[in-house]
Amino acid sequence: MEKALTVPASTIRHRPLLITGLIIAMLFAALDGTIVGTAMPRIVGELHGLGIMTWLTTAYMLTSTTVVPIAGKLADLLGRRIVYVSGLVIFMAGSALCGMASDMTELIIYRGIQGLGGGIMMPMAMIVIGDVFTGKERAKWQGVFGGLYGLASVLGPQIGGFIVDHLNWRWVFYINLPVGILATVLIAMGLSKYKAEGPVKFDIAGMATLTAGVVSLLLGLTFGGDRYPWGSWQIVSLFAAAVVFFALFVWAEKRAEEPIIPLRLFRNRTFTLLNGIGFFMSVGMFGAIMFVPFFMQGIVGVSATQSGTIMTPMMITMIIGSVLGGRLVYRIGVKPQLIIGMAVMASAFGLLGTMDVETSKWTATMYMIILGLGTGLVMPILTLALQESFPKSELGVVTSSSQFFRSIGGTFGMTVLGAIMNHRSSALLDERLMPKLEALPAQAKGLVDRFAGMIHDDPQGLYSVLLSPEAMAKIPALLRDMFVPVLKQSLVDSLQSVFLFGLVFIAVGLLLVFGLKRITLSDRTEAMKQLKQAEEKA
Repeated sequence: MEKALTVPASTIRHRPLLITGLIIAMLFAALDGTIVGTAMPRIVGELHGLGIMTWLTTAYMLTSTTVVPIAGKLADLLGRRIVYVSGLVIFMAGSALCGMASDMTELIIYRGIQGLGGGIMMPMAMIVIGDVFTGKERAKWQGVFGGLYGLASVLGPQIGGFIVDHLNWRWVFYINLPVGILATVLIAMGLSKYKAEGPVKFDIAGMATLTAGVVSLLLGLTFGGDRYPWGSWQIVSLFAAAVVFFALFVWAEKRAEEPIIPLRLFRNRTFTLLNGIGFFMSVGMFGAIMFVPFFMQGIVGVSATQSGTIMTPMMITMIIGSVLGGRLVYRIGVKPQLIIGMAVMASAFGLLGTMDVETSKWTATMYMIILGLGTGLVMPILTLALQESFPKSELGVVTSSSQFFRSIGGTFGMTVLGAIMNHRSSALLDERLMPKLEALPAQAKGLVDRFAGMIHDDPQGLYSVLLSPEAMAKIPALLRDMFVPVLKQSLVDSLQSVFLFGLVFIAVGLLLVFGLKRITLSDRTEAMKQLKQAEEKA
């Protein structure tokens, strides 16, 4: 027997307007990341600041990830409309400022502001879907929205390339303004105003300690092993600060009347398991997304020009998987679908781990298609399952928690799998390449020293030779014939280790699924029938 769940009529005023606004807002927020990536070379060329270019991504990631759980709680306290519209306005203001930036430092600051808006917008779409629809409808619409996110990932590079080629890189940001205004108007008209009962109590201490803890953790994960060694005082200090601030956050949450993330939620098995599944899935998935293009360019030989579309097959099947999964879950249930989706992802990672120097582009593409299908079956269902397991009063908190743990998982995945890649590459290149270098004549000592330094400090830098035909052409034929096969084989073996470690994380997520209790989807039709019967009796 499915449970019935009534939808509060006060949540929405004009459903079609609201859904249209949600679709537009989701599309333009998701497009932003991929569009900006395409414009990066032009931005650096005009504003310079190549050394701090990575901060364009880091600033956005820091602010957007940090604000997600805070936005969810504020949505429960203040209502959906004021928080969602505020997020849209902040995002548009950040976009306008980015377009007007006169140097790289300004652009980085403005990207951080843009990230604040983006971090509010992303969970709000799923929260509002949770308000407007009940279980069976939620599954369908969250599948559609998951598909839209994938579509944005496919279209982004093409749209970004067109804007940069025919207009100016600044229009990559300015394009958000008319679209954002339309989305804001539609969402403001579609959602009703919410009045809180009694005084609203904000958890200031929780917000401050959570922000400080998340920023410290993300900076440590981002710069560790890249800008600074893992054992350096900078990275150790950042991780120590993260531990201290998270401890203070727990202390603050125990005493807060309206905590940002109520600690009692972690005693709920469903909450803990679903967020754990999302975390481990993201660790593996984002690792794959980062390293698959590396394989395609370095081993298969896909050109840099084509690199923007390498992930397209995976994204298309993710769209298909999201839409199909939103309908399939009605028939088989949440837990069976999560098992199937995670098993498909695990099999994809196993197949990716078998790729070698002889693997064709078609074979690698098929493996990516399988991964995209599994991801599409899982991602929308995690949020759906959380929403179905908690009352409406906590919808904002539990929905944003799902987004938050997945974001943290993605960052953790890229860091850990990147470290595995570097460690394995250093060991293999030291074993295979150094003997060949040492056998070179004494005149080549300078080259030997430089390569030896890169093997230990920047092994991925050596692989860049494989990714650049220009760099390859500059190497004498004799040396090229000696080094390139070693580099390719070492790259393949290192990537195999990365994909197999990714498989381990996915397998842990799959094991967590088996611990879930049965989650029943609410039926809106049944709910409305019961409401009508109650009205007739009255």
